[in-house]
Amino acid sequence: MRRTAKAPADDGAAISARKGDAAAPVELAAPDAVFSPVRSHTAFEETVDRLGTAISLGLLTPGSRLPAERELCARLGISRSTLRQALTALTQSGHVFATRGRAGGTFVSDPLPPSDPPSAEMLARWRETCDERLAVELGVALLAAERARPEALEALERLACALDEMLEDFSAYRQTDVRLHVCLAQATGSPPLVRAMTDAQGAMTDLLAHIAHPPEVLASSNAQHRRLLAAVRERDGRRAVQVMAQHLQGTEHILAGLLPSS
Repeated sequence: MRRTAKAPADDGAAISARKGDAAAPVELAAPDAVFSPVRSHTAFEETVDRLGTAISLGLLTPGSRLPAERELCARLGISRSTLRQALTALTQSGHVFATRGRAGGTFVSDPLPPSDPPSAEMLARWRETCDERLAVELGVALLAAERARPEALEALERLACALDEMLEDFSAYRQTDVRLHVCLAQATGSPPLVRAMTDAQGAMTDLLAHIAHPPEVLASSNAQHRRLLAAVRERDGRRAVQVMAQHLQGTEHILAGLLPSS
Protein backbone atom coordinates (compact mmCIF):
# COMPACT_ATOMS: atom_id res chain seq x y z
CA MET A 1 0.00 0.00 0.00
CA ARG A 2 2.67 2.48 0.98
CA ARG A 3 6.05 3.07 -0.59
CA THR A 4 8.84 1.20 1.12
CA ALA A 5 11.59 3.23 2.73
CA LYS A 6 15.33 2.70 2.55
CA ALA A 7 17.18 1.40 5.54
CA PRO A 8 17.69 4.07 8.21
CA ALA A 9 20.74 6.26 7.91
CA ASP A 10 22.10 8.47 10.65
CA ASP A 11 20.68 11.91 9.93
CA GLY A 12 21.84 13.53 13.15
CA ALA A 13 20.51 14.24 16.60
CA ALA A 14 16.97 15.26 17.54
CA ILE A 15 15.23 16.01 20.79
CA SER A 16 12.44 13.79 22.08
CA ALA A 17 9.62 15.69 23.79
CA ARG A 18 5.99 15.50 24.75
CA LYS A 19 3.65 18.46 24.58
CA GLY A 20 4.66 20.94 27.22
CA ASP A 21 7.46 18.76 28.65
CA ALA A 22 11.23 18.94 28.29
CA ALA A 23 13.01 15.66 27.67
CA ALA A 24 16.50 14.25 27.26
CA PRO A 25 18.04 14.22 23.78
CA VAL A 26 17.75 11.07 21.68
CA GLU A 27 19.04 10.17 18.24
CA LEU A 28 16.62 10.50 15.30
CA ALA A 29 17.77 8.16 12.54
CA ALA A 30 15.26 8.89 9.78
CA PRO A 31 16.02 7.42 6.34
CA ASP A 32 17.56 9.72 3.75
CA ALA A 33 14.48 9.15 1.55
CA VAL A 34 12.28 10.97 4.06
CA PHE A 35 14.08 14.24 3.40
CA SER A 36 15.10 13.87 -0.25
CA PRO A 37 13.97 16.61 -2.68
CA VAL A 38 10.30 16.69 -3.73
CA ARG A 39 8.86 17.63 -7.12
CA SER A 40 7.91 21.25 -7.61
CA HIS A 41 4.40 20.94 -9.04
CA THR A 42 3.06 19.01 -6.03
CA ALA A 43 5.59 20.21 -3.47
CA PHE A 44 3.07 20.99 -0.72
CA GLU A 45 1.14 17.72 -1.05
CA GLU A 46 4.26 15.61 -1.46
CA THR A 47 5.79 17.17 1.65
CA VAL A 48 2.65 16.24 3.61
CA ASP A 49 2.88 12.76 2.09
CA ARG A 50 6.58 12.35 2.86
CA LEU A 51 6.40 13.50 6.48
CA GLY A 52 2.98 11.96 7.22
CA THR A 53 4.03 8.58 5.86
CA ALA A 54 7.30 8.68 7.80
CA ILE A 55 5.33 9.40 10.98
CA SER A 56 2.78 6.64 10.30
CA LEU A 57 5.55 4.11 9.64
CA GLY A 58 7.47 5.14 12.76
CA LEU A 59 10.46 6.43 10.78
CA LEU A 60 9.87 9.73 12.59
CA THR A 61 9.11 8.51 16.08
CA PRO A 62 6.52 9.97 18.49
CA GLY A 63 8.07 12.79 20.49
CA SER A 64 11.01 13.29 18.13
CA ARG A 65 11.87 16.76 16.82
CA LEU A 66 11.96 17.47 13.11
CA PRO A 67 15.04 19.15 11.66
CA ALA A 68 15.03 22.95 11.72
CA GLU A 69 13.04 24.76 9.00
CA ARG A 70 16.14 25.94 7.14
CA GLU A 71 17.57 22.42 7.02
CA LEU A 72 14.25 20.86 5.98
CA CYS A 73 13.80 23.39 3.18
CA ALA A 74 17.29 22.72 1.87
CA ARG A 75 16.96 18.94 2.01
CA LEU A 76 13.45 18.79 0.55
CA GLY A 77 14.25 21.46 -2.04
CA ILE A 78 11.20 23.58 -1.17
CA SER A 79 10.51 27.15 -0.08
CA ARG A 80 9.92 28.07 3.54
CA SER A 81 6.32 29.05 2.75
CA THR A 82 5.64 25.60 1.25
CA LEU A 83 7.17 23.88 4.28
CA ARG A 84 5.12 25.99 6.67
CA GLN A 85 1.94 25.14 4.73
CA ALA A 86 2.73 21.44 5.03
CA LEU A 87 3.59 21.69 8.73
CA THR A 88 0.37 23.63 9.35
CA ALA A 89 -1.60 20.85 7.65
CA LEU A 90 0.16 18.18 9.74
CA THR A 91 -0.42 20.23 12.90
CA GLN A 92 -4.12 20.59 12.16
CA SER A 93 -4.41 16.86 11.49
CA GLY A 94 -2.73 16.13 14.84
CA HIS A 95 0.46 14.56 13.48
CA VAL A 96 2.89 17.23 14.77
CA PHE A 97 2.93 20.13 17.23
CA ALA A 98 5.18 23.13 17.73
CA THR A 99 6.72 24.59 20.88
CA ARG A 100 8.64 27.81 21.48
CA GLY A 101 11.75 28.58 23.46
CA ARG A 102 15.33 27.34 23.44
CA ALA A 103 14.21 23.68 23.42
CA GLY A 104 11.36 24.40 21.02
CA GLY A 105 10.71 23.24 17.50
CA THR A 106 8.29 21.01 15.63
CA PHE A 107 7.74 17.61 17.22
CA VAL A 108 5.96 14.40 16.22
CA SER A 109 2.82 14.08 18.35
CA ASP A 110 2.83 11.53 21.15
CA PRO A 111 0.36 9.90 21.08
CA LEU A 112 -0.61 10.18 17.42
CA PRO A 113 -4.21 11.15 16.60
CA PRO A 114 -6.73 8.29 16.91
CA SER A 115 -8.83 7.39 13.91
CA ASP A 116 -11.31 4.77 12.75
CA PRO A 117 -9.22 2.47 10.56
CA PRO A 118 -10.39 1.76 7.01
CA SER A 119 -11.04 -1.84 6.04
CA ALA A 120 -8.16 -4.07 5.02
CA GLU A 121 -9.71 -4.34 1.55
CA MET A 122 -9.83 -0.56 1.17
CA LEU A 123 -6.22 -0.21 2.28
CA ALA A 124 -5.14 -2.96 -0.12
CA ARG A 125 -6.63 -1.26 -3.17
CA TRP A 126 -6.67 2.47 -2.44
CA ARG A 127 -4.07 3.17 -5.09
CA GLU A 128 -6.18 1.22 -7.60
CA THR A 129 -9.08 3.51 -6.70
CA CYS A 130 -6.85 6.50 -7.47
CA ASP A 131 -5.77 4.90 -10.77
CA GLU A 132 -9.38 4.39 -11.82
CA ARG A 133 -10.16 8.00 -11.00
CA LEU A 134 -7.10 9.16 -12.95
CA ALA A 135 -8.25 7.34 -16.10
CA VAL A 136 -11.67 9.00 -15.93
CA GLU A 137 -10.63 12.51 -14.92
CA LEU A 138 -7.88 12.97 -17.50
CA GLY A 139 -10.29 12.14 -20.30
CA VAL A 140 -12.89 14.47 -18.82
CA ALA A 141 -10.38 17.33 -18.60
CA LEU A 142 -9.36 16.92 -22.24
CA LEU A 143 -12.92 16.75 -23.58
CA ALA A 144 -14.20 19.54 -21.34
CA ALA A 145 -11.50 21.83 -22.73
CA GLU A 146 -12.76 21.03 -26.22
CA ARG A 147 -16.51 21.09 -25.57
CA ALA A 148 -17.46 23.14 -22.49
CA ARG A 149 -20.12 25.74 -23.26
CA PRO A 150 -20.09 29.22 -21.67
CA GLU A 151 -22.90 28.37 -19.23
CA ALA A 152 -20.97 25.31 -18.01
CA LEU A 153 -17.84 27.41 -17.49
CA GLU A 154 -19.85 29.93 -15.47
CA ALA A 155 -21.30 27.17 -13.28
CA LEU A 156 -17.82 25.72 -12.68
CA GLU A 157 -16.47 29.14 -11.71
CA ARG A 158 -19.31 29.63 -9.21
CA LEU A 159 -18.51 26.26 -7.62
CA ALA A 160 -14.81 27.15 -7.31
CA CYS A 161 -15.75 30.46 -5.65
CA ALA A 162 -18.07 28.64 -3.25
CA LEU A 163 -15.28 26.23 -2.27
CA ASP A 164 -13.13 29.16 -1.13
CA GLU A 165 -15.75 29.86 1.55
CA MET A 166 -15.86 26.25 2.81
CA LEU A 167 -12.27 25.61 3.86
CA GLU A 168 -13.26 25.19 7.53
CA ASP A 169 -16.19 22.83 6.77
CA PHE A 170 -15.01 19.68 5.02
CA SER A 171 -18.47 18.14 4.72
CA ALA A 172 -19.75 21.15 2.76
CA TYR A 173 -16.47 21.40 0.85
CA ARG A 174 -16.56 17.78 -0.23
CA GLN A 175 -20.16 17.97 -1.46
CA THR A 176 -19.32 21.02 -3.58
CA ASP A 177 -16.04 19.46 -4.72
CA VAL A 178 -17.95 16.44 -6.04
CA ARG A 179 -20.40 18.76 -7.82
CA LEU A 180 -17.51 20.59 -9.49
CA HIS A 181 -15.98 17.38 -10.85
CA VAL A 182 -19.35 16.00 -11.98
CA CYS A 183 -20.18 19.37 -13.59
CA LEU A 184 -16.88 19.17 -15.47
CA ALA A 185 -17.90 15.72 -16.75
CA GLN A 186 -21.30 17.09 -17.77
CA ALA A 187 -19.49 19.76 -19.79
CA THR A 188 -18.16 16.98 -22.07
CA GLY A 189 -21.69 16.11 -23.15
CA SER A 190 -21.00 12.40 -22.51
CA PRO A 191 -23.50 10.64 -20.16
CA PRO A 192 -21.21 7.58 -19.76
CA LEU A 193 -18.41 9.87 -18.57
CA VAL A 194 -20.77 11.54 -16.10
CA ARG A 195 -21.66 8.11 -14.68
CA ALA A 196 -17.99 7.11 -14.54
CA MET A 197 -17.13 10.37 -12.79
CA THR A 198 -19.91 9.87 -10.26
CA ASP A 199 -18.66 6.35 -9.47
CA ALA A 200 -15.05 7.58 -9.16
CA GLN A 201 -16.05 10.40 -6.82
CA GLY A 202 -18.06 8.01 -4.66
CA ALA A 203 -15.07 5.71 -4.25
CA MET A 204 -12.83 8.69 -3.41
CA THR A 205 -15.31 9.96 -0.82
CA ASP A 206 -15.11 6.61 0.95
CA LEU A 207 -11.31 6.95 1.09
CA LEU A 208 -11.27 10.61 2.10
CA ALA A 209 -13.53 9.85 5.07
CA HIS A 210 -10.53 8.25 6.80
CA ILE A 211 -8.14 11.21 6.78
CA ALA A 212 -8.03 14.67 8.33
CA HIS A 213 -8.81 17.68 6.12
CA PRO A 214 -6.86 20.74 7.27
CA PRO A 215 -7.90 24.00 5.58
CA GLU A 216 -4.40 24.31 4.09
CA VAL A 217 -4.98 21.11 2.12
CA LEU A 218 -8.40 22.24 0.91
CA ALA A 219 -7.09 25.66 -0.12
CA SER A 220 -4.31 24.05 -2.16
CA SER A 221 -6.80 21.71 -3.81
CA ASN A 222 -9.08 24.56 -4.84
CA ALA A 223 -6.15 26.56 -6.21
CA GLN A 224 -5.57 23.58 -8.50
CA HIS A 225 -9.25 23.67 -9.47
CA ARG A 226 -8.83 27.27 -10.55
CA ARG A 227 -5.77 26.49 -12.69
CA LEU A 228 -7.71 23.64 -14.28
CA LEU A 229 -10.70 25.85 -15.07
CA ALA A 230 -8.42 28.49 -16.57
CA ALA A 231 -7.03 25.87 -18.97
CA VAL A 232 -10.55 24.69 -19.86
CA ARG A 233 -11.70 28.27 -20.53
CA GLU A 234 -8.72 28.79 -22.83
CA ARG A 235 -9.49 25.56 -24.73
CA ASP A 236 -6.03 24.27 -23.84
CA GLY A 237 -6.66 20.53 -23.56
CA ARG A 238 -3.02 19.63 -23.06
CA ARG A 239 -2.64 22.00 -20.13
CA ALA A 240 -6.01 20.93 -18.68
CA VAL A 241 -4.81 17.31 -18.65
CA GLN A 242 -1.50 18.34 -17.08
CA VAL A 243 -3.15 20.37 -14.31
CA MET A 244 -5.71 17.63 -13.65
CA ALA A 245 -2.90 15.07 -13.33
CA GLN A 246 -1.15 17.32 -10.81
CA HIS A 247 -4.41 17.79 -8.91
CA LEU A 248 -4.97 14.03 -8.64
CA GLN A 249 -1.34 13.39 -7.72
CA GLY A 250 -1.75 15.95 -4.95
CA THR A 251 -4.75 14.06 -3.55
CA GLU A 252 -2.82 10.79 -3.75
CA HIS A 253 0.07 12.31 -1.81
CA ILE A 254 -2.30 13.53 0.90
CA LEU A 255 -3.86 10.08 1.16
CA ALA A 256 -0.44 8.43 1.34
CA GLY A 257 0.63 10.81 4.09
CA LEU A 258 -2.52 10.82 6.23
CA LEU A 259 -4.33 7.52 5.59
CA PRO A 260 -4.15 5.31 8.71
CA SER A 261 -1.84 2.31 8.55
CA SER A 262 -3.27 -1.18 8.32
